[in-house]
Order: sequence, then C-alpha cells, then structure tokens
Amino acid sequence: MYDIAIIGAGPAGASAAIFAAKAGKKTVLFDSDKGMTKRAWVENHYGVPEISGPELVETGKKQAAKFGAELVEAQVTDVQKTDGGFRLETEAGSYEAKHVIFATGLATDLAEKIGLRTKPGTEPRIKTVLDVDANGKTNIDGIWAAGTVAGVSVHTIITAGDGAKVAINVISELNGERYVDHDVLKK
Repeated sequence: MYDIAIIGAGPAGASAAIFAAKAGKKTVLFDSDKGMTKRAWVENHYGVPEISGPELVETGKKQAAKFGAELVEAQVTDVQKTDGGFRLETEAGSYEAKHVIFATGLATDLAEKIGLRTKPGTEPRIKTVLDVDANGKTNIDGIWAAGTVAGVSVHTIITAGDGAKVAINVISELNGERYVDHDVLKK
C-alpha cells in the first residue's frame, strides 16, 4: 500500500510527489498525459529563464522519480474507500493508498463522481474547482486537492508551490507532527 497516491503529474502533482517521496513516503504519481501544461510555453517561472510545458512536466516527473516516487502512465478511472484508505482503479490495474491528492488541473469529473464537493472557479476558463480548506483537504477524509483543481491560479509556479504545500500537510498528518523539508548547501 502506498502512503500517498497523486492523480495528475503536472506542476502541482509532480511537486507533491517530489516532497512526499523525498520525505520517505511511499508515493505513486499517475500521469494521464492530458495536462494543460503540456501545451504551455513558460517564461515567468522563478529560476527558469524559459522552458516548454512538456519539458517542465518531464523534469518534474524525473525529480519525483529521483526521490523514489513510482510513476504510472495511466488514467485513474475510480477511487473507492477501503478499510485502510483508498483503492484507485486505472487502465493499468488497481493501487491502494492511505491518502489521495487530486492534482488534475481542469478535470473534475472523477472527483465529482466519487462525491467530492465542488464550487465555481474564479480563474478564466476554469468553470469548476474542488471545495478545499486552507490545507487542501476535501470533504472526504484522506482525499486532498492541490493546484488548479483546488482553485489555485493556473500559473505553473503557483500550482507547484500549492502541490508542495499540500504534500507537506499530508506528510505532517501521516507523521503526527509538523514536517519541514529544508536542505543546506553541500560543501
């Protein structure tokens, strides 16, 4: 069983996977290859002069894998509550996790299907988002949301930061104490 399953491998999802895996949590990251970042050109991302959306997504997935996240290239088609967490159904099989993070960008169909509450979006072209609290928690205990699907701005640097924030909150809940990830320069 995974500690954390993340649906969506764009900036929010991959960032959440980076932090979760680096914290030693058994992490699986699902990529349906349908994210809007795949069509983006980015020149306003801190620390990156310019990059194509596809390159940014691939870099994020590689960083997550570097820390031990398992990448599954498949669409999640269902999420069901189990005794110990959740079962995620995909075209590639079933996976179980204690916590789930939705980082699905514009896509809310699966979230609505399993009973997550939504609300109107405030960004241009974002009609519906998931209703989350300040920590990223949804109305179903153990399911979280990060990035655009959680009502955060579509800008990659902001969604990545939100994915990291939500992952830190999930890690903190799993650990039973506040988690901090801060490295120092290597000499």
